[in-house]
Amino acid sequence: MNTIVLMMVLSTTLSIILTALNFWLAQMNPNSEKLSPYECGFDPLGSARLPFSIRFFLVAILFLLFDLEIALLLPLPWATQLQTPTLTLTWTSILILLLTLGLVYEWTQGGLEWAE
Repeated sequence: MNTIVLMMVLSTTLSIILTALNFWLAQMNPNSEKLSPYECGFDPLGSARLPFSIRFFLVAILFLLFDLEIALLLPLPWATQLQTPTLTLTWTSILILLLTLGLVYEWTQGGLEWAE
């Protein structure tokens, strides 16, 4: 128990010291060069605040969805060694079927097309 308290005090102290050093050593003197957008040394041609296309966000959300699917299916080989592997495989099949139906729906609606 004594070592746990020692480690907590040590980590808290180190965190406070590093945060104080960051505030103390940080240089906060912005100038026009630091505040200007960087475009390979040339003057910027347009506004840097142009909005992204909504399709970019749609593809990003689809990527996150299927990335989450991979994370959920990753422990499947170990889950088949449980007491009821048929229940595990049934839920896995339902998950894959739902995601496949969602992908087919998105595909038929034209959500994966970049140009209209």
